[in-house]
Amino acid sequence: MNVGHREGEHYRYFCNWECEYFPCHQTDGRDNFNCLFCYCPLYVLGEHCGGNFAFLPNGYKDCSYCVFPHLRENYSEITKRYREILAVMPVQDLENE
Repeated sequence: MNVGHREGEHYRYFCNWECEYFPCHQTDGRDNFNCLFCYCPLYVLGEHCGGNFAFLPNGYKDCSYCVFPHLRENYSEITKRYREILAVMPVQDLENE
């Protein structure tokens, strides 16, 4: 049985070995590299994301050395923070549609 994998929970892990950017981060565990959160949903939390990041001189967040969303076992850690993510997202004004 793989780390972080339980029977019937295949949705928690996806690896795109054929992606031209794979792996997008340095890793020793190519067999445990989860592509499901290719664009990290925690990014919007800024300095509160919990990952290994740095801010560049221009103010952009650099996540080049962060593999947190790419580890199979972190699926639950990410999804349990969805309320935080929604709280920082701008509310769309439906009257302007």
